Amino acid sequence: MKKTVGLFMLILSIVVVVETLYIANKIYVVKNIVAVKTPSPTPLIAFDFNNLKKTKFPKTQIIFGRVINQNNEYISRVFYYSVPKTPGSTVLEKVSGLANIPQKPGTYPVIIMYRGFVPDNIYKPGVGTQPVASVLAQNGYITLAPDFLGYGESDMPSKDPFENRFQTYTTAVTLLSSIPTLNKGLDASYSGQIKADMGKIGIWGHSNGGHIALSTLEITGVKYPTVLWAPVSTSFPYSILYYTDESQDQGMALRKTLAGFEATYNTNLFSPTNYLNWIKAPILVNQGTADEEVPYWWSQNLVSQLQKDGDSANLIEYDGADHNMLPEDEWSRAVGNTLNFYNKAFNK
Repeated sequence: MKKTVGLFMLILSIVVVVETLYIANKIYVVKNIVAVKTPSPTPLIAFDFNNLKKTKFPKTQIIFGRVINQNNEYISRVFYYSVPKTPGSTVLEKVSGLANIPQKPGTYPVIIMYRGFVPDNIYKPGVGTQPVASVLAQNGYITLAPDFLGYGESDMPSKDPFENRFQTYTTAVTLLSSIPTLNKGLDASYSGQIKADMGKIGIWGHSNGGHIALSTLEITGVKYPTVLWAPVSTSFPYSILYYTDESQDQGMALRKTLAGFEATYNTNLFSPTNYLNWIKAPILVNQGTADEEVPYWWSQNLVSQLQKDGDSANLIEYDGADHNMLPEDEWSRAVGNTLNFYNKAFNK
């Protein structure tokens, strides 16, 4: 009887141990299943600079539309082209812009012009570029200034504030890749009397347009002579946080959105200041010393870094000039230096 009871107790103990191990294992498995998190989607990784540099941007046809204004020296008219919705996408969106074309038959250099920030409720094509563009056109240059998505007659941009911002890069780079179609577009309106010199292409950018220009030079590696007026050239995202005091909520909403972005992405991969050594183009920076939007030392640091990287970069400071290079005498001097820079680069 004792042996039977002992055997029973032994079997019971074994069963308890097995069940305990089974339950513990189930708990372990469940804990591990709970601990596994689904990775957050990262669609904006396509816009980091390493990926943008690898992206093949399409060559879309530049088409000219209605005339906005004209005088004896040049015509201002709308132009259109298409850009990919996201890098590498085959879905294209329309972008409009303002072109200035000399009236006299001939072959002319082309300057791509990127404007700074303009509130959409006061925006008109050419705002931020047309004063300088008109001088260039009078002196024998074709100018092209894209409106960017959400402006002019362009399609709407992404509702995501950061994708919206990064789409300016794809818009800018696609315009450069589409320049080879420019003469076909000109032929449709000018029957071959006005042509673009494909060997003489330059870039101009003001404020945030300077940031876009620097980013474009990094992504493409082109050697197009470039003039920057008071470029936003500090690191991202500080480059946008710096201006949050101008918003009604003092940047509260943007900071919340940025916190989510930084939790998902490495912001260093989206900051053009980390890729200045990719730039191969000669650059002239014009900077006012009384600029309250872009501190003059940003431009000093930019040129210093470019020179350290072996690039041909020079800085001209305008004593007492503001963000738009005013007063008038300083603006005229800045325009003169801009024109001389391009003339020298293109042997005009």
